Amino acid sequence: MKIVLDAKRGSVYDDKIASHYHFPSRYLRLLEAAVGDWAVFRRPRDGGEGIAYFGAGRITKIGPDPESPGHHYASIGEYLPFPSQVPWKPNGQYAERALREIENVPQVGIYLRGRSVRSLDNADFDAIVDIGLREIYEASGAERWWTNGIAPLNEFEYALPREKRLTDRAVRDASFRKLVCEAYDDRCAVTRLRIINGGGRSEVQAAHIQPVEAKGPDLVRNGLALSATAHWLFDRHLITIAPDFRLVVAHNRIPAELRDLLKPSLTRIHLPVDKRLHPSECFLSHHRERFATAA
Repeated sequence: MKIVLDAKRGSVYDDKIASHYHFPSRYLRLLEAAVGDWAVFRRPRDGGEGIAYFGAGRITKIGPDPESPGHHYASIGEYLPFPSQVPWKPNGQYAERALREIENVPQVGIYLRGRSVRSLDNADFDAIVDIGLREIYEASGAERWWTNGIAPLNEFEYALPREKRLTDRAVRDASFRKLVCEAYDDRCAVTRLRIINGGGRSEVQAAHIQPVEAKGPDLVRNGLALSATAHWLFDRHLITIAPDFRLVVAHNRIPAELRDLLKPSLTRIHLPVDKRLHPSECFLSHHRERFATAA
C-alpha cells in the first residue's frame, strides 16, 4: 500500500526524511501495511514553505522508538527528492483522491487534521511522480541534466512502473545533477568558475560527497558542484573540505600546475545561498576520513 507522509522543517518529530520518519502509534497500522511499498512526502501548510509534494522513498521496516513510548520509526530507503516539487493541486485538482471527493472545500483542512499519514491510490502516486520528474524529461531538461544530454523519452511516454524510474540510477543522477547545479548556481564550488555551453548546459558536474557505493544519498547536502578537474581530484581524495568549508589539499600528491586552480577555495569554497543546502558535516567527515587514509 502506498501512502502520503506529511513532513516539515522544525517538526516536533525526529524526522530525517532520507533515512527515517518518526510517528505516533495511531499511524502504526497504516505504516506497517506500507512496508515494502512507496511513500510520497508532502509539506503541509504550517510548514511555512508552501504546500507541495517534495520526494518519495520506500518504507523498509518499522521499529519502536526506544526513548519515546508510543512512538515509532519507519526506515526510509531509496529516498529521492523530486527535481521539481509537485503542487498540492496540480491542474486545479487535488492530487489525492480522498481530497478530490470532498465536495465542501473548507472541509479539506478539517479532514487532514490528525491524518499526517494516509493511504494513496496507485494512480495518484503515478501522477505525482510523473509531475515530480517531468522537468528532467522535457527536451531542455534532458539536454541539461542527463549525463549524455539525452533522456530516454520513450520510457517516460509509456506506462512503465514509476518505482522503476525512482530507482533507476540514470534518473537519480539526472535529478541529483539538477538540484545540485541549481543550488550552486552552476558554479564550481572549488574554482568558482561558471561556464554554460551553447545549449544551456552547465560545465560543472554534480559530485556525491559520500559516494553512492558507500550508501551516500542523492541529497543536495551530500553534493558539490565541481568542474571536471575538481571532481576528479575530489573523487581520488586529493582534495577534501574542512568543517569550516575550507579546501584541504594534498599538496604532495597534486601536480604544481593545478595548485593555482585551487587557490580561490583555500579560504572557503563557494556555497549555496541557502544555508540549508550547505554540505552536511556527516558526509564531509566521511570524505575526510578517506582523504586521511589516502595521504
